[in-house]
Amino acid sequence: MGDDPLTDPAGSIGFIGLGTMGGPMAGHLLAAGHRVVVWNRSPGRMQPLLDAGAEPGASPADVAARCRVVMVCVSDTPDVTEVIAGPSGILEGSTAGSVIVDHSTISPVETRRLAGLVAAAGGVMLDAPVSGGSEGARRATLSVMLGGEPDDVAAVRPLIEAYATTITHVGPIGSGQLAKIVNQVLVVVNQLAVSEALLFAEAAGLDLERTIEAVGGGTASSWMLLNRGPQMIRRDWRPGFTIDLQQKDLRLALEAADAMGVPIPATALVYQLYRTLQTRGLGSEGNHALVKALEALAGIEIGPV
Repeated sequence: MGDDPLTDPAGSIGFIGLGTMGGPMAGHLLAAGHRVVVWNRSPGRMQPLLDAGAEPGASPADVAARCRVVMVCVSDTPDVTEVIAGPSGILEGSTAGSVIVDHSTISPVETRRLAGLVAAAGGVMLDAPVSGGSEGARRATLSVMLGGEPDDVAAVRPLIEAYATTITHVGPIGSGQLAKIVNQVLVVVNQLAVSEALLFAEAAGLDLERTIEAVGGGTASSWMLLNRGPQMIRRDWRPGFTIDLQQKDLRLALEAADAMGVPIPATALVYQLYRTLQTRGLGSEGNHALVKALEALAGIEIGPV
């Protein structure tokens, strides 16, 4: 990757994709003293970062021409493909030694293909999907799963430390995306368990807050229970992660599992339950609104009357 350090604050860091996750992540890089060049498909999302001292990029190619390291955090596989290899994409502006760190959650197969294109142009690509939701992005406590060569991972780690507290190199390129699928399987099946448990507690006439307090200190505790359970009781469906984005990740999980011949029946069930909520126009609600699908089956609702 070369001898010059990637972490020199005088060197600009590019950041493409300034949504719920990417915006705060780019902000933490600024707060850490880095020069940051930003671009977003919807220009309005750039303004808060420009106000904080970031520089605007005219296109992904322009960002890449001005920055040796470019972070990407966009919604889906086609978006990453367009940003990297499309017209005015990163590859049009990158030079030998450029480094792309993709924080999006996308297809492992496409990740490897894009990494090949980047390598052919003399650069390096790392897949680095994140977990921790919007809270983790705001608080700089994200968990990052990195795929790539060890030396390349070591070189970018100090940059990622601006917004992550857990940074794990899980293997070669594509491994980060596969680890994120593991993460998402755990998230949604856990959310199904929380939904079933709170619906049961509601039907039994238990105080839901006290029930969470009672079981949250024991072996049944989980991040989803302690963080999303109280939201569910208040019927606060503001998203840390939307149903629509969760469904995109579950499609990736089901495709990968099918390719490997691995049964993941609980994940498939959650996918179908979320689909019923999407048909009701609830795709922009938080993924903890999964309980609404069970409420429809039971004919009761949890939380305040």
